Amino acid sequence: MNAKYDNIGVNYNLTRKADKYLTKQILSHLQPIKNGTYLDIGCGTGNYTNELQKNGCNVIGIDPSKLMLEKAKLQNDKIDWRIGSAENTGLPENFVNGIIGTLTIHHWKNLKTAFSELNKVLKTNGRIVIFTSTPEQMKGYWLNHYFPKMLSDSIIQMPTIAKVKKAMKDSGIVYLESHKYFIKSDLEDQFLYCGKQNPELYFDENIRNGISSFSSLSNRTEVTNGLMKLRKDIDNGKIKEIIKSYENDFGDYLYLIGQKPSR
Repeated sequence: MNAKYDNIGVNYNLTRKADKYLTKQILSHLQPIKNGTYLDIGCGTGNYTNELQKNGCNVIGIDPSKLMLEKAKLQNDKIDWRIGSAENTGLPENFVNGIIGTLTIHHWKNLKTAFSELNKVLKTNGRIVIFTSTPEQMKGYWLNHYFPKMLSDSIIQMPTIAKVKKAMKDSGIVYLESHKYFIKSDLEDQFLYCGKQNPELYFDENIRNGISSFSSLSNRTEVTNGLMKLRKDIDNGKIKEIIKSYENDFGDYLYLIGQKPSR
């Protein structure tokens, strides 16, 4: 994973920016206290880490990619950036007031080990807010029509809600609730389904390079053929029919909220 994100990290910040609405929702679910200490696990180049700091939090950003963290430090050298992973943060017990993880849980090697580690470093009553997508949600992306192998390989990575709930429970974290997120037209963070309502976005190579599914899981032939097919369907208007056929109420992504209980 380190090499994958070292590669993506080269121009990551061109298209991956903290989205205002997502930031607002993450903060609402996290319920941070002023001057509390918070962990952004799998922080990447630190876009959401910076937003936490702007809201009065002391923040630690942890990521396995050295290149990502170098870029994060260039943006903000007042945050504590550290190499690490969800399974091994290197932090002391009962150290942080809350944890966020945005589009990172599918890269964790072992959910139970990761949540056990996060439970260890989390203070009593501290919250964990995970922003992710589920296999069921991803099967509802119209991208499946144009890039079936890429989406299939991406879906395999994603843990189900049931697996996340079990891993939380087994590690001592109480699962509180989940909230669906549907892509908004003004989305600023150009992750996988950013083009749900604007298919033209996928013709931007910079956007594709900032998405791990396109940059690491796809093959060049499928992407080339898929884009040609997409271009044709946009030009002849068929794309509207394709998009409509994938409409659903599963949500495009999901906030999962857990909490460390008092003993």
